[in-house]
Amino acid sequence: MARDAPQIDAYGDGGFRLSTGRHEGSLLIVRDEARAWPVRAMSELAPEHFAEVIEAGRADVEFVLLGAGQANALPPRAVRDALQRAGIGLEFMDTAAACRLYNILTAEGRKLAAALIAV
Repeated sequence: MARDAPQIDAYGDGGFRLSTGRHEGSLLIVRDEARAWPVRAMSELAPEHFAEVIEAGRADVEFVLLGAGQANALPPRAVRDALQRAGIGLEFMDTAAACRLYNILTAEGRKLAAALIAV
């Protein structure tokens, strides 16, 4: 039940190497499409950074896997509340762990979005 999601082959040096090519900066993957994400640090994170995820809704996204950067950190309450109101779960961890888990969960066919702060 695997999807056609890009796999994360490597991370670091300010970006990610995906199965579809190198991506500089932070990354948002929604509906199996990778795109630039303007967040550079958890302190910048705001609900509007998840507009595409919320728009996709529960039909396409069960939860967001948030890569918080070098070290895990609690996302701002406004972000947690916005996702909760939309009925979308949130799992957060450091970006390295989030990349590994993303690959496993997409291979299992899970419907998730990944929001990854570059390290």
